[in-house]
This record gives sequence, C-alpha cells and structure tokens, in this order.
Amino acid sequence: MHGLTRDDIEQAARQVYAVMPPTAQYAWPLLAERLNTTVWVKHENHTPTGAFKVRGGITFMHWLKRTYPAVKGIVTATRGNHGQSLALAATALGLSASIVVPEGNSPEKNNAMRALGGTVIECGRDFDEAREEAARLADVHGHYLVPPFHIELLKGVATYALELFMAAPDLDTVYVPIGCGSGICGVIAARDALGLQTKVVGVVSTEAAAAKWSFEEGTLLQTPSANTFADGLAVRQPIPAAFAIYRAGAERIVAVSEEEIAEAMRVYYTDTHNLVEGAGAAALAALIQERQAMAGKKVGVILSGGNVDRSVYARVIG
Repeated sequence: MHGLTRDDIEQAARQVYAVMPPTAQYAWPLLAERLNTTVWVKHENHTPTGAFKVRGGITFMHWLKRTYPAVKGIVTATRGNHGQSLALAATALGLSASIVVPEGNSPEKNNAMRALGGTVIECGRDFDEAREEAARLADVHGHYLVPPFHIELLKGVATYALELFMAAPDLDTVYVPIGCGSGICGVIAARDALGLQTKVVGVVSTEAAAAKWSFEEGTLLQTPSANTFADGLAVRQPIPAAFAIYRAGAERIVAVSEEEIAEAMRVYYTDTHNLVEGAGAAALAALIQERQAMAGKKVGVILSGGNVDRSVYARVIG
C-alpha cells in the first residue's frame, strides 16, 4: 500500500542525518520492572524540534525543492509539532513558512514555530478549521499547501522506525500514537520494508477516537469534537491516505483516557526522567492498559514528542 522500500527509507535517512543525528532507543529497567515486560522507548522527544515530525519536514522540503523549484513558500495547518518541523525545514531551504493554528493553541508551540522562522496565524476552533484557512491562504498567495500526510513526509518519519527496528529487530509489538497518521504509517512502512513480524498497535484518545472507530468499522468515520489535552491526537477524522495504510497494516487500535495519558506522563518522569507531551505518552498509556497481555514480551513504545506547555505539565505532574 505505502510502497516504500528499505532503500527509500535509507535514502530519506541520509537527508535527515544531514540535519540531525539518529535519536536514542533505550530499554528502561524501571519500566520493565513496573510492567513485567521489556520496554524499548524510542526517544523522538530528542530531535531538534522536540518531536518526530521534523524528519518528515526535512524529506518533504527536499522533494518540494526538486519538484517545484519555483515555489517561494509553504502554508500548512498544525497544532504545533508539524508546524515546527516545516518552519525549520522550509527556512533552511530559503522558503517562507506560514503556519495556521487553531485559536487558543499552545503559546509555547506558537513561540517555538516563530523562533524556527515560521509566521503563525491563529484561525478556527480546531485543527480541521485551521486546515480550511491554510488551504485558502495557499490559494491567495500561490504558496504550496503542505498536507498533514504525504508519501514524502512518510519517508522521513519512517526513519525513526528504521532506527528502532535496527536496534531491536525482535519486538513483539510496537505502540504508536495516531494523530494524522504519519507516525503509525512510518512504523508499518519500516516493518514491512525490513520483513519483520512485529505487530503495530495504534493509540488514540478516548476524546478523539475517530481512527479507532473507522478501523473497527472498516470505513471513514468522524467525531463531532476532539477535546483532548493531548493536542497531537486531537483530530476529528482520519486522513484517507493514512487510514488506507494503517487499516491494512495495524493489528488493532487502543483508546486511552485523559487520566491514563496523564499517568503515563508521570510514569515517564519517574522511571526515565523524560518530559513527555500528552500524545507522546499515549503509547505507554496503552501498554500500561494492556500490560497483562504483554507480560514477558519485548515491546516498543514511541515517545513521539516532549513539547508540553509548562502550565499543563505542572498540573499533570502535581
């Protein structure tokens, strides 16, 4: 379905490593003790933007420059991590980056996008409304509208999964959060390219469970709202191209509550001293939920990002 070969992902990795080193994956002993299973954590909180998305931004911009050399700028919608990624990658290649965020978006993520060279525009009640405004702006200014999911983004994202699988090829299961879907699709693509048998389990918020419902019904469904503090999971409907990949390649999708996510953020701090945003903690929250079934196995969890506002984190950790 995704059609990515090992060679595709290794080429993408070379582009990524020109900007950043690979991130670490560690089997943390305290997590193993707590959950009675070997837990490999993939630390995407340690990229230059604090989240996995930067990888896709890098590969996407290379493709854009090759394919549309006349393009002067890009426009996209985000809750933060995708926008930081594209601001960094676009600015590095001399393109302007306009980033539309929903009103009341994380001030710290907005500041980070500006610091990386992006112009931040607040518009709409949620991510889906911000996307509509981004499309309008791209049209008005003749800039390239970067979608939340694209095969060239996927190539870059798949590089983190390649690193994880090279370090720990015998994982039984990997848990991955699902927002727009590039993370889980990247894990599926790398697994398939390497010919591994690892099961891939997606994780959504109970407050934004469209991907889970769609997966179980076999057709695209949407939710009326996506009110979760895990902003990377706050999506009301699956992206069709991503859904096609994880519908075919995922084992199942687990929903975790706000409290389960908050508890996983606390566990990460206690057991690994890593700071994790809500979406970044979702995979561990799902493993904690399923720990009986996973006992004695080797499991991977994707810590997708650490960009949580100080006020939110203070509330969770307190």
